Amino acid sequence: MRRFRILHLTTYTYTGAVQLGAHILRLRPREGHDVRIETSTLTIQPAATLRWHRDVEDNCLATASFHGTTDRLRIESSLVIQHYDRVPLDFLVEVDAVAYPFRYAPNDRPLLDAYRDAAPAQAAAPSVCSLARWVATVWQPGEAIESYALLKRLNRSVHQLVTYRQRDEPGVQSAADTLSLGCGSCRDIAFLFMEAARVLGFAARFVSGYSFTSQRPEESGSTHAWAEVFLPGAGWKGFDPTLGALVGDTHIPVAVARRPEAIPPIAGSFRGAPLGAMEVGVWVTELQVGPAPGL
Repeated sequence: MRRFRILHLTTYTYTGAVQLGAHILRLRPREGHDVRIETSTLTIQPAATLRWHRDVEDNCLATASFHGTTDRLRIESSLVIQHYDRVPLDFLVEVDAVAYPFRYAPNDRPLLDAYRDAAPAQAAAPSVCSLARWVATVWQPGEAIESYALLKRLNRSVHQLVTYRQRDEPGVQSAADTLSLGCGSCRDIAFLFMEAARVLGFAARFVSGYSFTSQRPEESGSTHAWAEVFLPGAGWKGFDPTLGALVGDTHIPVAVARRPEAIPPIAGSFRGAPLGAMEVGVWVTELQVGPAPGL
């Protein structure tokens, strides 16, 4: 088990008084057998009324409601989490899905079909063709390959093809744009992998969260994005094409969705003076693991 402290601080400064509308906060990691939250503190200035709920993807959301006016909004999320996914390759794919191509089980298809559809922006024929042409360089019909090996190859191919570039503009590039530019942010690279996996018939979804590394590569100690693919028997398995790696205990998922634009960490509205500045800081620090109780 590994322990991490996550500090996510966002500050909006306005040029004058504003009335804040409701803000949706996606800052709490997804808990399960692999991730557990040890402590969690959410501090908001000005004071807000919080209502917690889960969305259709089972992401944990907080809706913050405000009263009065302000010229500054500060949202600080501080967490300590325990991560147990030390052996991400410890899984078994169902026999019928080991060799690619395979068919998802009829009982699973109603749920998974939504994750197999290309994004609306990809519906135009030129975009679809450019992505399909590139996918054909990764795998062609007739080649014998295992499903996981193909996804691993796709993950490595995207990593080798696209150069990471920090991009502060909102939104996500289309897969075709990322292919033609040869560069993109982690969310652009994850989206390209996700759309390519869908071309191959896999169910794939977008993941936003945090990443940690003891070194200093592109996404060290920051918000991060990757993709998950559903493999029968193994479940949703994470692939990080930005780093060219399988997702493990240095990735901390917060929210998943069919489309990346559906899960920004913070989304809200305001009325009044214009926004003057927005500052975001994220720090992910590994903590020591203490002795078990009673020792």
